[in-house]
Amino acid sequence: MNEFTAKFENEKKEWESKGFSVARIAAEHKGRYSILLDEQFLSAEITGKMMFAAETRKDYPAVGDWVAAQLYEGDSPAIIHHVLPRRTVLSRKSSGREIEEQIIATNMDIVFVVQGLDNNYNLRRLERFLVVASQSGAVPIILLSKTDLLTEEQLKTILHEVQTISENAQTIFYSAKTLYHLDEIKKLISKDSTVCFIGSSGAGKSTLINRLIGREKLHTQEVREDDSRGKHTTTHRELIPLESGGCVIDTPGLREIGLWEVGSSVEETFPDIAELSLQCKFTDCTHAHEPGCAVQSAIEDGYLDPERYESFLKLKKEAEFIESKSSVTKQQERKAREKKLGKDIKAILKMKGKK
Repeated sequence: MNEFTAKFENEKKEWESKGFSVARIAAEHKGRYSILLDEQFLSAEITGKMMFAAETRKDYPAVGDWVAAQLYEGDSPAIIHHVLPRRTVLSRKSSGREIEEQIIATNMDIVFVVQGLDNNYNLRRLERFLVVASQSGAVPIILLSKTDLLTEEQLKTILHEVQTISENAQTIFYSAKTLYHLDEIKKLISKDSTVCFIGSSGAGKSTLINRLIGREKLHTQEVREDDSRGKHTTTHRELIPLESGGCVIDTPGLREIGLWEVGSSVEETFPDIAELSLQCKFTDCTHAHEPGCAVQSAIEDGYLDPERYESFLKLKKEAEFIESKSSVTKQQERKAREKKLGKDIKAILKMKGKK
């Protein structure tokens, strides 16, 4: 038993010993939750204490979380008191100008990055999704859907393109229409595992999940022929148990996915550039104009695609920006907490002095 598992099991036993049930967050709807307990879905809310103590969105339960909940008879919703430790977390920067983490899903073993082999296919977007998936702590796997639209020769060309940008991720072609390679995907979802699907709208996530669960549970729509874009048929994140065991997490189509504190995931997604950097003459080489730059030499020799290098620079710059802004935000939040705590202590001491 590793350190995380030991901590998780200890917390689970502690809450169960107090009479709480440990359930899993299946969905969230404007502050109300659906939890999964013993194959039953129950309505739930968080305590006022949790709401008051929450400093950011990440302090609230997210789809995939294990939580300690108090159950009540009748139609009364269960009350969530605590979120158990998260093993893996798939996050992105919240949309808009706000610098805040938005958790997509938690406690998944595999993140399937889905792209359709129509106008949805985009190598640069795929690189971005891989960076985010890699940072989650789960295993990233690329799923390329709609193989029935292409010839064998076209599929070989695309496989070569994808493999040049994804040395650390397995790639699977499939077709939800012809069921091509569907069994191969099913085999990756073990009895006790959880997998999450991410991709842009129209990539085919919901159609694939319907095939995996064996019924048309998720609503799907045809994509537009001119640009292969689909409407957001999935409107919220949802955890769905499979009859064969395991769970899948469906997510809304993401037109954009901002990076959030991705650490070394950019370098891990671009291992070819990271390896070339080690061969540069200067250790602090910016790969722009220095003599003896292995990266620039690789571009000139045709070994490194300049568009891939530009993508690397863009993601690296974005990651550094988010990290710097996040650090400032955390510092401001810490100062605000300390200031509030100081005022609360003074108020308590003042009240005691009057007694």
